[in-house]
Amino acid sequence: MTKNLRTINLALQGGGAHGAFTWGVLDALLEDGRLQFEGVSGTSAGAMNAIVLAQGLMDGGKEGARLALENFWLALAKSMPVDISAADSASASVGKIMQHWTRYLSPSQMNPFDLNPLRDLIGQQIDFEALQKHSPVKLFIATTHANSGKLRIFTHSEMTAEVVLASACLPTLYRSVTIDGEPYWDGAYSANPAIFPLFDYCDACDILLVLLQPLNLTPTPDSAREIQNRILDITFQSGFLREMQMFTRLKAHRPLFVWSKLDRHIARTHFHLIEAEMGQFNAESKLAVNLKFFTTLKEMGRKAGKKWLADHYVELGRSSSVDLSAVFA
Repeated sequence: MTKNLRTINLALQGGGAHGAFTWGVLDALLEDGRLQFEGVSGTSAGAMNAIVLAQGLMDGGKEGARLALENFWLALAKSMPVDISAADSASASVGKIMQHWTRYLSPSQMNPFDLNPLRDLIGQQIDFEALQKHSPVKLFIATTHANSGKLRIFTHSEMTAEVVLASACLPTLYRSVTIDGEPYWDGAYSANPAIFPLFDYCDACDILLVLLQPLNLTPTPDSAREIQNRILDITFQSGFLREMQMFTRLKAHRPLFVWSKLDRHIARTHFHLIEAEMGQFNAESKLAVNLKFFTTLKEMGRKAGKKWLADHYVELGRSSSVDLSAVFA
């Protein structure tokens, strides 16, 4: 098993409750045992999965990581006093009502005591002081500076509960998270997730993208609600797509004979893709917080992770298993 070990980097996209799909993917990769991770870039729910993965690996290796991820998602399912999901018809109206009132009320009006179950949950499960010093993976957590729109990446040496909460801070639901005196919002507004840290600061040549938002957004929206949801989808995808289009162009137009250090680095970087198929779920399902929904998504992720391993493991270290020009150009 050891002689077949491959080291890869992970890019974990955000998507609210849909992050349970990534839990399933990670569970399958960890269970397989042939992969180890150098760098993990995460945004929002991807950031949650990234830090829990790091904590679990630090505490108990791959099996420890599987247990940590399971404990996190099970605890999250139990953390909400009211299920605000729209994953089933009985609770759909609650999610719609919440979305409706966010158009008229600020987080300080809707949530005057700044309650956030994630704050307590990650505080209980993550030892940030230990993670800063002994993280077994390089962490790159994306946040958006609320007063400039600029992307800020926090590394494992800077990791705190505030950083993780900032990466998942939807400003219509939660107050800005203040770090070093500056306000931050959800990292998805600027990078979902950021790819360049894995390229710039990691030696592993393979980057696995785990995406929760579809790359092909069809059909064309018609109703006001559908248009609003599409605008959010495009907003949360645009930074990532621009970055991947840049990598696509660099790899496509690499010179044949005169290679600089950058050219060689681009040539040896390989991309891989696991894309969640969420077409059966509506937009409000990203707010779903219940064990049944999380379990469904986890099993979908495990199936996708196992299929990717079966189809593409042999390509690691050799070539990309996704045609960048076909997907991102």
